[in-house]
Amino acid sequence: MRKAFIFMVAAALLAACSTPKNITYFQDTEQAEGAQIEALKNIILQPNDMISIIVNAKTAELSALFNLPYTAQRLGQNTNSFISGSSNAYVSGYTIAQDGTIDFPTLGRIKIAGMTRTEVAQTIKDELRNQGQVNDAIVTVEFMNLYFQVLGEVNRPGRYPIGKDGMTVLDAISTAGDLSIQGTRENVKLLRNENGQQKTYSLDLTSTRSLIYSPAYYIHQDDVIYVEPNDVRKRQSTVNGNNIRSTSFWFSLASMLSSTILLIDRLTDKD
Repeated sequence: MRKAFIFMVAAALLAACSTPKNITYFQDTEQAEGAQIEALKNIILQPNDMISIIVNAKTAELSALFNLPYTAQRLGQNTNSFISGSSNAYVSGYTIAQDGTIDFPTLGRIKIAGMTRTEVAQTIKDELRNQGQVNDAIVTVEFMNLYFQVLGEVNRPGRYPIGKDGMTVLDAISTAGDLSIQGTRENVKLLRNENGQQKTYSLDLTSTRSLIYSPAYYIHQDDVIYVEPNDVRKRQSTVNGNNIRSTSFWFSLASMLSSTILLIDRLTDKD
């Protein structure tokens, strides 16, 4: 009887002190050493994306012919726009139309959907030179309304801007403050719209090889990353689960069992 009670106390304490399995990232780093990482993927522009395009020529007067005007800051204006050097002005942006084009000053409509930022800059530079307008223009293209979202068991869930090409899912998770201890590392979901179809990718953050080979390793605009809660977190979300499986419950049970063992010992000694 005494041994049975001792075993139950030990089991209760172990249950209370146990930690979720697989909370460590990159558990196979040795096996993944030397693995070939997929080439850096730049953001591909799509209809409804907004970008800023700045043309710099030899003179300010010539540059002004090809640049949209600055707009005054308005109360309540969101920060989708690229902030210029002035604290009270924003660079106007180009929203890519459904046919994939923008209406660029002096050049007319140019199709840029399906291009990267570098390709857009080179296309405009070539067009300016081919039309005899500017031979040595410097063209800068920046993102303005490209975002990703991180939801679920992270420390700072929210919607974040994409500020560079080649942003990875690890960059995105770091931006959101990393996973909480209750987040499931082995099955992070990434939702993506691909050619009008919703696709869902599963990412295993405990496996380096699996992660770097995933087609969802690099972030696209409008990606949604969802971190599922682990079993402990799921149980805590219910009243019964929180009470029955909480650490305080198991310690209370262990204390009661210990008291019972002492009482049985005393009664046995008296006999």
